[in-house]
Amino acid sequence: MGIDARTYRDAMARLGAAVNVVTTGTMEDPAGFTASAVCSVTDDPPTLLVCLNRTSRVRSRFREGAAMCINVLSASQQDISGVFASAAEQHERFASGHWRTLTTGAPVLEEAVASFDCRIERIVEVGTHSVMFGAVESLRNGSSHGGLIYFNRTYHMLPPASEG
Repeated sequence: MGIDARTYRDAMARLGAAVNVVTTGTMEDPAGFTASAVCSVTDDPPTLLVCLNRTSRVRSRFREGAAMCINVLSASQQDISGVFASAAEQHERFASGHWRTLTTGAPVLEEAVASFDCRIERIVEVGTHSVMFGAVESLRNGSSHGGLIYFNRTYHMLPPASEG
């Protein structure tokens, strides 16, 4: 007995996740998308994974050896998430926020809560998605604003963490 896709997606909607903008390319030719399917794989060496739908318009821009930056959005950046999830052209997406680079040259959102600047080491195709493994080459911790979470198909804002 299998589980149908709709039932699975409905259950997965109840698994809350941080909202991120994942970028590649350069400041002159950037590409990016909104992702909640991001997680740490290991801290030695520091490695993250990102899942990207294989039918995404930006899929061809993400390839092994390429730069990739995972920018964790703050509670006040829901609008940026929406722009990067929209049908807007890439140059229009990057008009939101302020961008710079770290080690790899991938665009880094200056206002992000944290940015993980990676090199894509491996891409594994699984069903409808490409699972990209990024080796972290540098990172930047931003402000301590609250986080932006996607849960039950709705955005939720987390309060800032108390400094202690």
